Amino acid sequence: MVWLIVGLGNPGDDYAATRHNIGQMVVDHLAKSHSAKWSAHKSRTEVAAFKIGVGIDAASIIVAKSRSYMNESGGPISALASFYKVSPAQMIVIHDELDIPFGAIRAKVAGGDNGHNGLKSLTSVFGTPEYFRIRMGIGRPQGQQDPGDFVLKQFASAEKKALEEFIDRGADSVESLITRGLETTQQNFNI
Repeated sequence: MVWLIVGLGNPGDDYAATRHNIGQMVVDHLAKSHSAKWSAHKSRTEVAAFKIGVGIDAASIIVAKSRSYMNESGGPISALASFYKVSPAQMIVIHDELDIPFGAIRAKVAGGDNGHNGLKSLTSVFGTPEYFRIRMGIGRPQGQQDPGDFVLKQFASAEKKALEEFIDRGADSVESLITRGLETTQQNFNI
C-alpha cells in the first residue's frame, strides 16, 4: 500500500523554524531517519520516498511538502496524490494545532479545519475531510497576541529545548498509524 504523508507549512527560510511549520519539520525528520533524499516534483511539491516494513507487508511511503503557501497547499498536494494514485484515505496530514498544549500529539481521522487554512485548502480541493491527521500541539498565545502572528513566530526558548523530542514523537506517531492503525496510535500518543 502507498501512503502519502504531508507536512503542512510555508516555504522558505523565513518560515522554516516557525510553529506553523511543525508538520514540515516532522516529514523532514521522517525522510532523514529513513535516509530518503528530497527532490522537486512537477506538482509544486518536494517529495522523498522510502518503505516501512519488510516483504509483502512493506508500506511505500511518500513524504511531501508543498512549495506553495499554507492556504494554497491543497492544489499541489491534490496533484501529487493524483500522480501517485493515492486517495484521501491513504493520506496522513501533519499540522500545528493551537487547541492542544505544546508537546501534545493527537491522531484522528476526518473532522473540521478549526480555522486552519492548510486543512481548509486540502478539504476544499479533495472535496472531503476524510484523511488522517497528526495534530501537533503548539498551544495558544498568552495575552492578546493574535493567533495568526503566534503561529508564524519561532518556538520559545523553553519549547526549543523540547522540540527535537516532540518532532521525534510526531514521526513515531506517523509510523505507528501506518503499521498499527488509528486506535493503537491514539492509545499510545493521545496522552
